[in-house]
Amino acid sequence: MKRNRAAGMTLIELVIVITLSAICVTFMTMFIVTPINAYNAQTQRAQLVDAADSALRLLSRDLRAALPNSVRIATSGNVAALELIETIDGARYRDNGPLTDPTQWLDFTTADTAFATTVPFSEVTLPFSSTSDYLAIYNVGVPGANAYALANVITPPGTAITIKAGSTPNAQLVTMTPGFQFNWGSPGKRVYLVSGPITYLCDLSIGMLTRYTGYSIGATQLTSDASLRSAGATSGRVTANISACAFTYAPGTPARGGMATLSLTLTSSLPSTSAQTVQLVHQVHLVNAP
Repeated sequence: MKRNRAAGMTLIELVIVITLSAICVTFMTMFIVTPINAYNAQTQRAQLVDAADSALRLLSRDLRAALPNSVRIATSGNVAALELIETIDGARYRDNGPLTDPTQWLDFTTADTAFATTVPFSEVTLPFSSTSDYLAIYNVGVPGANAYALANVITPPGTAITIKAGSTPNAQLVTMTPGFQFNWGSPGKRVYLVSGPITYLCDLSIGMLTRYTGYSIGATQLTSDASLRSAGATSGRVTANISACAFTYAPGTPARGGMATLSLTLTSSLPSTSAQTVQLVHQVHLVNAP
């Protein structure tokens, strides 16, 4: 009688199968992991580019709304600071008018209390009233004509400013209490309504770009989180993961506008072997005609 032999694998056959399987898995891993890593790296770079671009756009928007010649930049250790005075609105003042109605023109020889516009304020709702905002005329950013000194070219803190409709659509009536004497007239008869300073701190020690508002205009530029908070500033994080940054400013001339150059480098917070880095540079043209 013939017996059936049991089918099976020898140890050598089992080792061969395991070895071939390992080789197949290795090749499959290479084909799968490489595209996944490439996708993750592309996603990280896209997120970094979006964060840097959003931060630079916010900074650029504030710079374009800055009072002419109010941008100043400083560096303290690992911190780069950029400060500006924010403009709410602008108009053109009347510096001559009917002798029977001197309130229609701005007098630069005395502390005037009222004047009319020839081109109106357009971004505020009338009637407008404020004791926390300022009026500025002919800020050129030099000693004697520097808005940060809170003299000569800008109304003092606490001045009551009102704007109401005038006899014609363009001739709004602006009042200041107490009166103030602006030292110089603007060649373009420009008057600016400003709210106060804004500071951006790029702190490489914590990899953070932060925006500060709500503090008072001061002659000395504040370049640290502690000093700004002590001055009453409130802060908002703009972006994180910053590994390098640079702010430069060319103030321009009467014939040429200013130029601010902003550079941010962001690096993803992953192990160095997987970290992605992007650098974006924006240039912002500033019209500095006071």
